[in-house]
Amino acid sequence: MLEAAPTRDRRAERREAVIAEILEAAWAIARAEGLAGLSLRDVAARIGMRPPSLYWYFDSKRAIYDAMFVQGNQQLLARLTEQQWPDDPRSILRLIARVFVEFSVEDIQRYQLLFQRTIPNFEPSAEAFAVAMEVYEQMRVRCAAAGFGGHAAFDIWTALVSGLSAQQTANDPTGDRWLRLIDEVVDMYVDHVTPTRQRRKGS
Repeated sequence: MLEAAPTRDRRAERREAVIAEILEAAWAIARAEGLAGLSLRDVAARIGMRPPSLYWYFDSKRAIYDAMFVQGNQQLLARLTEQQWPDDPRSILRLIARVFVEFSVEDIQRYQLLFQRTIPNFEPSAEAFAVAMEVYEQMRVRCAAAGFGGHAAFDIWTALVSGLSAQQTANDPTGDRWLRLIDEVVDMYVDHVTPTRQRRKGS
């Protein structure tokens, strides 16, 4: 006897497909016009939809930004998850930094939405911010695995990596000027936050 195929929710599938199309259009407009240049009318026109119909999926431009924020953080989380993480502490930190900086440079508008306050008065919803906190926690866990799990040490680390990303995206987005500094920055960081006695034991 053949088993019955699972029932598909075709309406939900269609809705998800339309949402994905809307977000793809929103990102395309943001990359062409900047994040602030995004408008519901332009998004609707790009996918051949009447503007009022767009409200069935997103009730405001802020809601689209929120969904884009979630999507961007999910992409970064997936990037972190797919890595083959080494055991050596410095190698772990170098990989974290490289993943984060390269991810930032790949898409400047995505970087601005996720890590800079480019959109006036935009605050992600609690649900969207929860995804960002998953990324933060993944970073924290990796740093802890490298032996640098304290709050102050992690704050210093995030400031350093954020600085590398900001410099690379702003001043050399198609090059590697600040990417080339990652190993040196990691060494400086490790030497700074590792207690002198522990460094001597490891030398």
